Amino acid sequence: MSEFKRPLSVLVVVHTAALDVLMLERAKHPGYWQSVTGSCEPGEDLATTAIREVREETGIDVLPGMLTNWHRSNRYAIFPEWRHRYGPDVFENTEHVFSVELPERVAIQLAPEEHRNHQWLAWEAAAQRCFSWSNRDAILGLPHRTGA
Repeated sequence: MSEFKRPLSVLVVVHTAALDVLMLERAKHPGYWQSVTGSCEPGEDLATTAIREVREETGIDVLPGMLTNWHRSNRYAIFPEWRHRYGPDVFENTEHVFSVELPERVAIQLAPEEHRNHQWLAWEAAAQRCFSWSNRDAILGLPHRTGA
């Protein structure tokens, strides 16, 4: 098994029916706010990765029927500070977008090694808080995607 991360990941926008979006602040990078993200493990499909990452990062148990695959992917350069996690010839990651809609805000159990804080924000404010363009664009697309 490789010691390197696969350059294949998920972005999961967790939101309420009222379009409040869960934002997580990275533990090792204060001020970097994002939705749930994570790399696919060997043998794992994208939906399984998304469900696992939501549970690991927030404590929310997502049933497969709660997960929406947007059938959208983003390709971007891996930040230099995170390049060491990937193989020597890997410079880009492909991220697949998903969402989970909850009826209302729920209590969150953070994974302290990954995130130091969380907030539920209205979708416009959540989009502004993101450090990642792909995360921002996904949140900005929520009203259209949900019909809200």
